[in-house]
Amino acid sequence: MFSFSGQTDFGGRRCVWVNGPVIVGAGPSGLAVSACLKEQGIPFVVIERSDCIASLWQKHTYDRLKLHLPKKFCQLPKQPFPEEYPEYPTKKQFISYLENYAQKFDIKPQFNECVQSAKYDEACHLWRVITVSTTGLVRLETEYICQMLVVATGENAEGVVPEIEGLKEFSGEVIHAKHYKSGEKHKGKKVLVVGCGNSGMEVSLDLSNHNAKPAMVVRSSVHVLPREIFGKSTFDLAMMLMKWLPLWLVDKLLLILAWFILGSTQKLGIKRPSLGPLQLKNHHGKTPVLDIGALERIRSGDITVVPGIKRFNSNSVELVNGDTLNIDSVVLATGYCSNVPYWLQETEFFAKNGFPKTPFPNGWKGKCGLYAAGFTRRGLAGASADAMKISQDIGKVWKEELNQKKQKVPTHRRCISTF
Repeated sequence: MFSFSGQTDFGGRRCVWVNGPVIVGAGPSGLAVSACLKEQGIPFVVIERSDCIASLWQKHTYDRLKLHLPKKFCQLPKQPFPEEYPEYPTKKQFISYLENYAQKFDIKPQFNECVQSAKYDEACHLWRVITVSTTGLVRLETEYICQMLVVATGENAEGVVPEIEGLKEFSGEVIHAKHYKSGEKHKGKKVLVVGCGNSGMEVSLDLSNHNAKPAMVVRSSVHVLPREIFGKSTFDLAMMLMKWLPLWLVDKLLLILAWFILGSTQKLGIKRPSLGPLQLKNHHGKTPVLDIGALERIRSGDITVVPGIKRFNSNSVELVNGDTLNIDSVVLATGYCSNVPYWLQETEFFAKNGFPKTPFPNGWKGKCGLYAAGFTRRGLAGASADAMKISQDIGKVWKEELNQKKQKVPTHRRCISTF
């Protein structure tokens, strides 16, 4: 799969020549690309900063989490979910599915290696990917050298922590939603949940289930839809309607049905955006909330909806409407972001926000053997589609090189020997 060059630079860095692509990230996107390449017999190396696959799912998600969409929209290429799995698999079931997936396709990432930089070498026409070990007392560096680089670190690599006045002065616990596991330890406590997306809604619901007293900050407008409409997945229904109707009309129908099922969310303090849910998703990547019970708790008063935050004090928060709430802790359900700009030294394909500049569906391929998997803002289905396109493209290049018998390795070794 890969070989050590036998060369070491003055800093003790080892150099590794990879015969196929280097894949950064062992989450669902990286695993999907790996499986598709494996079936074609193409060698590769997967680099993962954590000590396990799908570290976001295993280490940074709450216990009650389930897939928000039916399993048929969330399975990876070449391997469906087990038939006995429910329509919406649990976190534990999904992790088990991914572990079995990695085992089936014999995917063995290089764990505990964090990418420090990745840069295309114009002189040698190669990618140089430098990693540092995340375990042990000695900082071990490795430089992987390859012709193709697959960025599969995903849309949610890092938790976003906003700058809020006085937050550092607050004496209670402040955690990001990625560190929230359960509301069990918050029983009887007043918890401020900052954010009203799917995570904010579910964390608030979980806190309510554990007899905490959650207040959820709703600063901006958001679409809330039922997870199912007349027993059918809302997402599945939308996909079916879009085969026959224009997007704007599907949005209208979804909102009418949502009003019949959920009632007016504006009366609960949750305003809807002017753009429809599907249009908003396509144009701005903002996902609608699929309600699984939070709205009912808001109506009953078990979850309080509050407006934006003005500032924090030592044991309270001032809101923009002038109200002050005494609180014990804060959960920041303020979203996630890509970490690509921190390590990828490339600005033509990836924008400053860490997403490809080219809009869907063509944002999976850049120049010089650069690929992006899982940045479509279309969940696991989008990641799977990317993986299949990327593997097919790499397979085509791989076969062409074999057919033409282009032996480029000696030239690459001359580049390696100059370290």
